[in-house]
Amino acid sequence: MPLRTRISPTTRPTEPIGAERTIVSSVHCHRCGARLTSHANFCPACGASMARDTSEDTLTLDLETGAILGASDSLVEEIPAGVDVLLVQGSPTAGARFALEGQPVSAGRSPDSVIFLDDVTVSRRHVTFARTESGRPLVRDLGSLNGTYVNGVRVDEKLLESGDEIQVGKFKLTFIAGADR
Repeated sequence: MPLRTRISPTTRPTEPIGAERTIVSSVHCHRCGARLTSHANFCPACGASMARDTSEDTLTLDLETGAILGASDSLVEEIPAGVDVLLVQGSPTAGARFALEGQPVSAGRSPDSVIFLDDVTVSRRHVTFARTESGRPLVRDLGSLNGTYVNGVRVDEKLLESGDEIQVGKFKLTFIAGADR
């Protein structure tokens, strides 16, 4: 009868004295949670960029008035006072900001869009930001497949108030009225 050895889970192989151990920490995608190699630039599961902005720039909105508290933050100081701003939240491009002045501003997956939102949940020509004849800002859905939402409600066209959250596909944009800056 052959000799059998039982190995329990607590049995560990012995290492030579002075052998170096390599500690591998696991890296995960910030969007989908997939395990990545430590040198990955993009997530192979969802395509998210692994380049992260580690700056400490923050923007604080007063929830009642929509006014920016501490408006000297670098996120908005490059845009002239009095100009409406769309601030991207909760996506790989979080922190990006777009000035809304003058002519209508288009947003979508088309490279011709003023605001290029690169994701399959966004239609090529998804939405436009414009002004009424009286000068009030509005958002208009352009017949997109997934729709446009303002504060969680699907809309075809809606006048915007400072602090409104506009969802275009997976992108969330916060509207900040120029008068509040």
